[in-house]
Amino acid sequence: MRIGYARVSREDQNPQYQHDALGAAGCARIFEDRTSGAEFSRAGLDQALAALEGGGVLVVWKLDRLGRSMLDTVKIVLDLDRRGVGFLSLTESFDTKTPMGRGVLALLAAVAEDERERLRERTKAGMEAARRRGRHVGRPPKLGPEQLIHARRMIVAGESRAHVARSLGVDPSTLRRLLMKG
Repeated sequence: MRIGYARVSREDQNPQYQHDALGAAGCARIFEDRTSGAEFSRAGLDQALAALEGGGVLVVWKLDRLGRSMLDTVKIVLDLDRRGVGFLSLTESFDTKTPMGRGVLALLAAVAEDERERLRERTKAGMEAARRRGRHVGRPPKLGPEQLIHARRMIVAGESRAHVARSLGVDPSTLRRLLMKG
């Protein structure tokens, strides 16, 4: 079974041209989103992916309708492939059910892997540079300096660490780790 997915970036845009093309391509059902491809969660895409079973095909009008980046698009297509689901982009004539499409998919997978590695390297280098400049990298600490001073005072006054941690809204292991750091 062919499942179609249509997306436009703004609410005021009309995806009817995509619906027409997907219907002409034999899609039994068409799911739609009216949101930017950069949105992490897209209900229409989630529904389309859930409706697909092995042997089915996800059909889009154009590749850029599927993901916010080539890397995201390739991840989705590779996941479909692992599930035994094909992928067809009407505009680019990209069909993973053909030998040429499978070859292109393999090439895209290699490119995506390379891009993931480059992104990892750039992120690591950026974090190291920030640390060298004395910047904190990562999530902010659960407790600020004043809260840690308050926690120490409570413990010295005889309160248990577990009670102090609960009163500050953190896990006792988090409190212990932060107290050991500072």
